[in-house]
This record gives sequence, structure tokens and C-alpha cells, in this order.
Amino acid sequence: MNPDLRLFAGHIRDVPDFPRPGILFKDITPLLADPLAFHAATEALAAPYHDSRIDLVVGIEARGFIFGTPVAKLLDVGFVPIRKPGKLPWETRSVSYDLEYGRDALEIHADAVTEGQRVLVVDDLLATGGTSRAACDLLAGMGTEIIEVAVLIELEFLKGRARLAPFEARSVLKF
Repeated sequence: MNPDLRLFAGHIRDVPDFPRPGILFKDITPLLADPLAFHAATEALAAPYHDSRIDLVVGIEARGFIFGTPVAKLLDVGFVPIRKPGKLPWETRSVSYDLEYGRDALEIHADAVTEGQRVLVVDDLLATGGTSRAACDLLAGMGTEIIEVAVLIELEFLKGRARLAPFEARSVLKF
């Protein structure tokens, strides 16, 4: 692992059996509490996109907000949130998607993006890919060009990247 990644990879804590038995949760709160580690993680997320002509960063609720806003600042672009239903105060567009245990939905303000804008979708984690795929479907349906989905952590064994196709993903850390 390169030295820059080591600066923050050691701040990700494994929490067994959370939120239910058999799950090994990757806890980023120690990383967020350390300013050097948080800055290094944010820089690593933004670095591949400095010359990508990104128009907007779109963060997926809720940890995508934590990383998406500083990535947007580093790229000198705006930030748009994608939220769970009922959280946005204006007219929205929405998409429903299947989860392992049911259905969920995501919403975005109807005027948050415009056709042809180049967007980078940011989240903390790519697991099964369902939420990221739903966000990409929502944005693509509004006419945006999705540059990539950028995540800090990818759980490769869950094969979320395959579910995202044809959208591309880039992860900083892989487990």
C-alpha cells in the first residue's frame, strides 16, 4: 500500500456483527476525527478528477455528503445532494430500487442538474451497488453525463461494481 493510503487506511475500524450478525462494518468515524487522515482521504478521492471537466459533484445520503462536499471544493465545482424520500423541500425527481430486504428510493431536486452536465457521484462505500446504481439511473434519466462513481471503500467480494455497469466506478481502498 502506498504511503498516502497508509495515512488514512489505518483509521478505518472493523466492527463485527454490525448492523446485524455476520456483517463486518467498515467504520470511518476514526478517519473523520483525524484531520490529516480525513484530508488525505478527500484528496485521494478528488485526485483522479482534477482534469476531468466535472461540472458537479453529487453526493449520496448520508456519508456521500461527508466526502462529496470537500471533493467538490477541491475540484472547484458545486455540490448536489441525493437524499432519501421526504428530505428535500422542493419539487423532486425520484427512483425506487430493490434492496436485499425490500425497496428504497432516492430523490434529487428537479432543478439540481441540467441536461449535459458532467457529474461525479461520490459515496463512502461501494458494497452491492444498489444505491449507487439507483443514483446513476436517476441522474442519467435527467440527461447528465456520469463521469464515474467515486468511493473511498469498495467491498470487492460483494461485486457492486458489476451491478453498476455500464457506469464506471473508482475506489481508493479495496477490501
